[in-house]
Amino acid sequence: MSVLPRRHLAKAITWRIIASLTTFVIGWIVTGSLDFGMAIGAADVVIKIALYYLHERAWYHSNFGVIKDGKHMYKPIFRFSKKKKVRKVTVPVENMDKKK
Repeated sequence: MSVLPRRHLAKAITWRIIASLTTFVIGWIVTGSLDFGMAIGAADVVIKIALYYLHERAWYHSNFGVIKDGKHMYKPIFRFSKKKKVRKVTVPVENMDKKK
């Protein structure tokens, strides 16, 4: 499987449009100022698109949760060993009455 980095960039841009429009509308409604809502939306675009892209690229380089050919590609954090079989042993108990 291979994915070009520009796919991650396209995903980042489309998501930022949706998220920044939401931030703009909320800022506008809360403050009542169209200018302030637009300023918040603009800052949101610039800062968060870069952060999202870096986040996406970091996850792309991680093998966490990736399955290839039916096998996980990451090493588990904790390794649990298989439970050892316990043999049931019966110990004969002497009759206490015979010792008296």
